[in-house]
Amino acid sequence: MADHVLEPTTDTAIDVFTAERAPVLRASPGDTVTVRTLSAAGYLERQQEPGQEVPTLITSRRGHCLVGPVALTGALPGQVLAVRFDALVPGTWGYTGSGGVDNELNRALGLADAATRGPLLWDIDAEAGVARNQLGLGVRTAPFLGVVGVPPEPTGEHSTIPPRPVGGGNIDCRELVAGATLYLPVTVPDALLFVGDGHAAQGDGEVSGTAVECDMTTTMTLSLLDTAPVPGVHADTPAGRITFGFDADLNAATATALNAMVDWIAALHDVTRAQALAMASVAVSMRVTQIANQTWGVHALLPHDAILV
Repeated sequence: MADHVLEPTTDTAIDVFTAERAPVLRASPGDTVTVRTLSAAGYLERQQEPGQEVPTLITSRRGHCLVGPVALTGALPGQVLAVRFDALVPGTWGYTGSGGVDNELNRALGLADAATRGPLLWDIDAEAGVARNQLGLGVRTAPFLGVVGVPPEPTGEHSTIPPRPVGGGNIDCRELVAGATLYLPVTVPDALLFVGDGHAAQGDGEVSGTAVECDMTTTMTLSLLDTAPVPGVHADTPAGRITFGFDADLNAATATALNAMVDWIAALHDVTRAQALAMASVAVSMRVTQIANQTWGVHALLPHDAILV
């Protein structure tokens, strides 16, 4: 087992998913990687006032500023990449954008006009676990990475914005905190993991389109499995077991997440799928992961102590 360190540079950062870029690091199963990522925008300097534009590491700004890919030696399609988050430490400042973008939600809220923007700028105290903005309002931090994924296919460049049932990516699940393990089916040889989009805090839904966006130093252990409890993207977190659905249709995303959770409950407790659905109805919470990324994200959460045996 080895420990690796990655910093965000013009050689290690990228704003798309692609399997056609040479790995910035090669790790073996069981290795630990500590990676520092910049904010989603890739800001190189602290904003001095809310909404201020400052220099960015990647000038093209096609998507999130990510670090990768990290190759996991021996990984093959059909296997599962397990990413365990051992520690996540946010930087000292962050930002949240709001309003001023002409989309369906902002139009419904009366906040589509550029004049309605209401950005926040945060001071983050990682040790105290608190972020406080220029309004004097604070929130408790619960750091996680918004984007963790692998290329959806072997060729081409793919946007970092929508989460995908194949490859994961911009999942934006607030439960992927330290102690969580995210399971990603391997899509290409060596897996080719990309990470970034640090969030110091976020609510389910990420309703303004951004969280407390910040730098993040993440320590993660990478493992490789031949089989997993359920197919598709799923997680085991401090809050409980989680299955995901991603689709332009909210109903379809919900059904996908629930279907996988029904399978998981049936396998865990040796019951039929109908019985598992009944148990899910009394033990599982269905949550809208995010509404901000062109594709609905839904997750089914089964707390570890929800079903007594």
